[in-house]
Amino acid sequence: MNSHLNVMVGGEAGQGVQSVGFILAKAFARGGYHIFADQDYESRIRGGHNFYRVRVADSKIAAIAEAVDVLVALNKETIELHQKEVAAKGVIVFDNEKITDVAGIPSAFGVPLERLAVEQAGDKVMTNTVALGAALGLVRYDFAVSEQVLREYFKGGDISANNIKAARAGCKYVQENYHGDFDRFLSPISQVKRMLLNGNDAISLGAIAAGCKFVAAYPMTPTTSIMEYMAAKADEFGLAMVQAEDEISAINMAIGAGYAGVRAMTATSGSGFCLMTEGLGLAGITETPVVIVEGQRPGPAVGLPTRTEQGDLQFVLYAHQGDFPRAVLAPGTFEDCFWLTVKAFNLAEKYQLPVLVMTDHHLASSYGTIEKFDISKVAIERGLLVSDKEANDSAYKRHLITESGISPRAFPGQGKALVVTDADEHDEAGHLIEDADTRTRMMDKRLRKLTGLSKEISPPELYGSAETDTLLIGWGSTRGAIREATDILCQEGSSVSSLYLSELWPFPSGNIAGLLDKAKRSFVIESNATGQMSRLIRTETGKKTGTILKYDGRPFTPNEIVQAIKKEGR
Repeated sequence: MNSHLNVMVGGEAGQGVQSVGFILAKAFARGGYHIFADQDYESRIRGGHNFYRVRVADSKIAAIAEAVDVLVALNKETIELHQKEVAAKGVIVFDNEKITDVAGIPSAFGVPLERLAVEQAGDKVMTNTVALGAALGLVRYDFAVSEQVLREYFKGGDISANNIKAARAGCKYVQENYHGDFDRFLSPISQVKRMLLNGNDAISLGAIAAGCKFVAAYPMTPTTSIMEYMAAKADEFGLAMVQAEDEISAINMAIGAGYAGVRAMTATSGSGFCLMTEGLGLAGITETPVVIVEGQRPGPAVGLPTRTEQGDLQFVLYAHQGDFPRAVLAPGTFEDCFWLTVKAFNLAEKYQLPVLVMTDHHLASSYGTIEKFDISKVAIERGLLVSDKEANDSAYKRHLITESGISPRAFPGQGKALVVTDADEHDEAGHLIEDADTRTRMMDKRLRKLTGLSKEISPPELYGSAETDTLLIGWGSTRGAIREATDILCQEGSSVSSLYLSELWPFPSGNIAGLLDKAKRSFVIESNATGQMSRLIRTETGKKTGTILKYDGRPFTPNEIVQAIKKEGR
């Protein structure tokens, strides 16, 4: 992989940091480049330091990089915080009529951003767009491509025209006035069209492709944009998106829809999932399919609401009253977000149980380029449904005890079938019971689902040889950084492989135990303080691993992992 360019845009909330970052990402993607972009922002409407990083390469990438080639500083604080991250030949673009005390920073290049916005576009609010143009001018990127993206982003009209003028002014100023030794120039390399989306977009698309027709949720970072996406597509795809009054209502609405036969989903974060736990048990005992997206962020309590962490694993695996089966999936790529969401809906209906899709802020809000999803490969598996003819049997039992633990499922109002269930323990017909024998039989019935469910869980993905000195293990969003770190260490002569888990429960212990036995040493790399995956591996396999942990709310970079492994080898 040949990395070409890393751009960072920084400023306060309200200065248009996200707009500039996203437009840059889209412009480079439109020129055939692969993109990975992430954003760091504080939990406030205005003020506070925000930044957006765009990594551009001519081959696939899935992680951020540390060295910054172009730093677009919309305020002085950005220079103060990030100047040490600028590469040797990197450039800091800033407004030299607003920030004047940068004499000791050789990489700083001043552009009268606000003045150009007023002169060319008639409004200082387009200062950020001038800065966008300056960055494009610095890398000598084809402005026609960027102009097209700007026109689409601002949806035509005077606003679009004025933003194009502002960007062109910034681009022209840099081309005429910059005479430094910056040499990271980009030109469009192909007309290949790829999707540019974030993890939440991909989850939403997966849900739509899987036939989800009902979403109930309460806004909570980092899953709020799933609600927004589904609401925007509701009319087009014939689905309902309800903003519930709280997370308790949200999960119960989704369970109600699932009981009625509708593919349903809710989405939340850790604190919201706390409130959903009772509803989770309701889905378990009533054997109602429901998909729950749990977007992790640092806790406890509110924690760092706009940062990332993988601290909810143990909670999601074991949150319940009593015992009941569930499946837990944890996508680590944008492709995973789509396909594992499709799988979640299929598993939920086939096994009539709750399925949790664990993501985190980093994956949810980062953007990347991917090939278009092949929708023809989406299979809808609804499981053991009662036919209309069978539903005319008035002796129907919703919780019929079967060898697989899966009962034939009828929908309320279907024929003569009386679909009865209860949050209390019940018999095969769904009626409340108290006797010990029926209780035992019903518990055994539900837990037998794990036999079939375990066979549906894909083994972890091995990258490299099973015979290795060092095995790096990750789950969820750490995949990209671990994969790149593995490549770097191998290029330096080390024997390193990596193992990636995306389907976590039922736990695929056999595959992992065998690989751990073959490696001389192993490390679980995860974003939490207590090594939750490492603990799970030890519990399920009896194998102990080392850990490399990060819990400052920021994602791993490949270089951080490389340095940690080298330190462990000393």
